[in-house]
Amino acid sequence: MDQLALFFALLLAAVVMVPVGDRLGLPAPVLMTIFGGVLALIPSVPNVSLPPEYILPLVLPPLIYAAAQRTSWRQFAANKRPIFLMAVALVFVTTAVVAFVADALVPGLGLAGAVALGALVAPPDPVAATAVAGSVGLPRRLVSALEGEGLFNDVTAITLYHVAIAAAVTGSFSLGGAAGELVLSGVVAVVVGLVLGWTANKLMGYLGDATLQTGLTLLVPFASYVLAEELMGSGVLAVLVTALYLSSGHAVDADDVQGRLAGQTFWPIVDTLVTGVAFGLIGLELHTVVGTVRSEWEQLLPAALAVVGVVVLVRLMWLLPTAWLAQRLHRRKDLDEDIPANWRETVVVWWSGMRGVASVALALAVPLSVDSGAAFPGRDAIVFVAFAVVLVTLVFQGLTLPWLVKRLGVRTDSAGERELERQLAMRCAKAARRRLKEIEEVEDLPEEVSEALARRAWDVGARISPDIVDEERRAAHVQRVARLKKMRRLQGELLSAARHEVLAARGEPGVDPEVVDRVLHQLDLRSFRGV
Repeated sequence: MDQLALFFALLLAAVVMVPVGDRLGLPAPVLMTIFGGVLALIPSVPNVSLPPEYILPLVLPPLIYAAAQRTSWRQFAANKRPIFLMAVALVFVTTAVVAFVADALVPGLGLAGAVALGALVAPPDPVAATAVAGSVGLPRRLVSALEGEGLFNDVTAITLYHVAIAAAVTGSFSLGGAAGELVLSGVVAVVVGLVLGWTANKLMGYLGDATLQTGLTLLVPFASYVLAEELMGSGVLAVLVTALYLSSGHAVDADDVQGRLAGQTFWPIVDTLVTGVAFGLIGLELHTVVGTVRSEWEQLLPAALAVVGVVVLVRLMWLLPTAWLAQRLHRRKDLDEDIPANWRETVVVWWSGMRGVASVALALAVPLSVDSGAAFPGRDAIVFVAFAVVLVTLVFQGLTLPWLVKRLGVRTDSAGERELERQLAMRCAKAARRRLKEIEEVEDLPEEVSEALARRAWDVGARISPDIVDEERRAAHVQRVARLKKMRRLQGELLSAARHEVLAARGEPGVDPEVVDRVLHQLDLRSFRGV
């Protein structure tokens, strides 16, 4: 098996593992990691030769962009304090404690190398956490908190990592320089993200076609990441800002239905494939990493287990008091924050702190040598410990998280979601009625047309949430929907016959396939619109 065949095997597995995970009740990223580890044991499977410096630029931009589509500026603004405590303060604390333990247990590592190790294992992976947490039916509030933490903690951790690596390579360190680098990284990222977001929004309006617009959204995250990194900024933060700008209200055309549906179809596919390949690579690399430290196995294993314990326990010791304080503030000030509502939810958030792609990529990107020409101190140990942390937190915690959620009785707030859905349905219906009144003021509509449009205005909301209308209207709405479904079913049969006839004509002599495809596209659009 060559590298290309291995890549396609991972892509196929990424698709297959989603239904397998659903049937087994296990997260697909965890299954992909196990699958990659099993593949690595097969002698004919080659070692992965992807340069480590390419892993982050190729994997993180699309995954961060896809995750950011599910949130908003308002959500980040409302959760700025939890995000700071979990994505900034907790990363600093975890880095410091891991560095202290690693420096004491791993000989020859050095303080700078220990800090680099602490920084690369400190951030929970945004992809792993949200993919696993979302698959077990957690309340949307907790998933939002994990997404906020995951999207921002890489910014802090990667900056700390670069500072520590530079100190180890050059042999010098400046606290002021490190602080300045952190500030500069954030400012540059925000500027790049906003500029590219604005530019992409203008280009989408110019392109018009939904296919071209979707293709542009695939390029934008990579451009944002690379440009920010070239300008000494945070690529992760730049992608996040760009995604949030493009998903904000002023950058979205409410009537661009085709473009929105195309994006909603395209990005879940990208998310599934890239996530699967990324976690499959983690499993594949594990075999190579273990082989590089075979002679030091007995010495490094206790140190790796100690770091794993520190990473897991520090998160728990941090979350328990901060969640308790946040809950007290909520009761006193009624703050709008996505936080754990009780100790059970706090435990679930703690156990959801899995490490993944970013930790692996940063570990593999540790330089081979320093400026003096000597080998980078403790590089093999850093890579081995990092993989141990990823393997334990991702596989063990990922496999046991569904059991823990069920055991603690943490469930999604379906009643709250239904209430919000009902409120939005009511707003939809009222907006449609307001627009109808505006039209009636400038156009002379027949009475029967006006009455029919008034019913349809309420139907807009009633189809979303039937609870917004009274019992009599609800019964009438149910009857109309039943008639409409029957009409659409019969019309679908007619259109199906038409499509079969057109497809049959495609193989006839003298028939231009392009014309056939154009006619078939028109029939498909009519089927999609139900007209």
